[in-house]
Amino acid sequence: MNASALFGPDDWHRAEALRLEARDYLSRNDAYTFFQALDRLIVTGPTRTNVNDFRAILVLPRTP
Repeated sequence: MNASALFGPDDWHRAEALRLEARDYLSRNDAYTFFQALDRLIVTGPTRTNVNDFRAILVLPRTP
């Protein structure tokens, strides 16, 4: 599981060299693949906690 990504001035040049079009990835909401191609993801692995692992809200209709 990735937690974030790093991006600096050199990464912009690397993205251009790899022909990665940031706007294309942004328009698809696919930052993961963009940063994965640059090898800039920060990968933490599983946290082994239950904090924010799953949330569910059940909304039932009102009964008279």
